[in-house]
Amino acid sequence: MASVAYSPAARFDVEMTDLVYLEHDSGSLEATIYRPRGEGPFPGLLDVHGGRWFLNDRSADHLMNSALAASGIVVVAIDFRLAPQHPYPAQIVDSNYATRWMKARSRQLNIDPDSVGAMGCSSGAHTVALNGMRPRDSRYSALTLPGGEDADASLRYMLCCWPVLDPHARYVWARENGYDSFIGPTESYFPDHASLHEGNPQEALDRGETLELPPAIIIQGTNDNNVPLYIPQKFETTYRTAGGHIERELFPEMPHGFANTPGPESDRAIELMKGFIARQLSRPAVAQV
Repeated sequence: MASVAYSPAARFDVEMTDLVYLEHDSGSLEATIYRPRGEGPFPGLLDVHGGRWFLNDRSADHLMNSALAASGIVVVAIDFRLAPQHPYPAQIVDSNYATRWMKARSRQLNIDPDSVGAMGCSSGAHTVALNGMRPRDSRYSALTLPGGEDADASLRYMLCCWPVLDPHARYVWARENGYDSFIGPTESYFPDHASLHEGNPQEALDRGETLELPPAIIIQGTNDNNVPLYIPQKFETTYRTAGGHIERELFPEMPHGFANTPGPESDRAIELMKGFIARQLSRPAVAQV
């Protein structure tokens, strides 16, 4: 069936609420809920921030989250466990839980559970892609959700902003060019080369794994000094060859993370995201297996 109606041109006032969505032995994890003021239910969007797997928090994508929420989307921006204390797949485990949490709490959050998609930025896009492609992986779904046993972590769509979709290729690129700021964080999140290859969206496609392929869009600046352009380009080609719907939009001369700084290209990127979301929600939800 089709999901809840969504119009990119709609405008809503937005209220923000912070709450704990997950209790770990290592501490509480909070989410910021960006909620449009209206009758609803609204589409739901999980936001997974970037930061080389060890930096930043749920406020990192505030500009984009606020703008998307103002068009009529409930955005849930999460904190999650960070490296080096919590290596792979900790961030995916937390994001998988958060996706199921959103669906199980859909009435309280005023969202349509069939509409839930995710946005990931930089290393957050690595997390979103793996969770979207392997939503039922027993490692990723290891945390029990009380009262949400029937909820799954499948995604209606993925927004991949300046994404690290092949962490091994980015690691090799960083070593070849002496970019130590990427080498150490990669090694701290992936404790060995086996995990760097296994927890790799591009290589999962290359291996021909049985994967779910939610519709995806890649937002990328051409002056990105964190992710070489050949990484998202290869992912786009491979994803499409595997049968997934994927779009890629390049933003000339824009740097890594550009859409979280106010400006005309940021506005254009956000409008593209809105249009992509609207197209996905206008189509019947695909039954997942």
